[in-house]
Amino acid sequence: MKTDLYERIWIWGVGVILALFFGTLANASIRHGFHPPSHVETIDPRTVFQSAAFRRQGVSVDPAGRVHVTVVGLMFTWMPGELVVPAETPITFHLTSVDVVHGFEIVRTNGQSMLVPGYVSQFTTSFAPGEYLIACNEYCGIGHHTMSGKLRAVPKAEWKAPDVAAQPAEGGDHAAH
Repeated sequence: MKTDLYERIWIWGVGVILALFFGTLANASIRHGFHPPSHVETIDPRTVFQSAAFRRQGVSVDPAGRVHVTVVGLMFTWMPGELVVPAETPITFHLTSVDVVHGFEIVRTNGQSMLVPGYVSQFTTSFAPGEYLIACNEYCGIGHHTMSGKLRAVPKAEWKAPDVAAQPAEGGDHAAH
């Protein structure tokens, strides 16, 4: 079979680009340990509010001083609906859903995760001072458009850590996660 010169050039060009793409992907995953996020922590969606990790939603600080945010998504609200966190500080979010799939997005940031019932999603990010909209970016039903919240990142000097009494119960401080 005779292949035209320009077609052979395109075939080789595409082959080289694919080899570079897969080589880069293999390098990132093997040499640097980059892997896509996975659902490694599970939870029974029927008992989310009884579990130590999700009994109290909101901002908490673990014994090592790390800031954690625990959020539960349910039709058609986030619990809690408003968060105040310190700016320019790594904050680890622990998220789950009790009913349907939700998309947790902190608009204008890299904070985004899918909330799948039965799984705990987690990511860590930080924020510049300001106010951010929290939106559900996955259609979750007839009231989807009302599912929003607010995150305020205040300068560290102005941020007041939650009281010890407001900290999560034993086993719910996310220190093991």
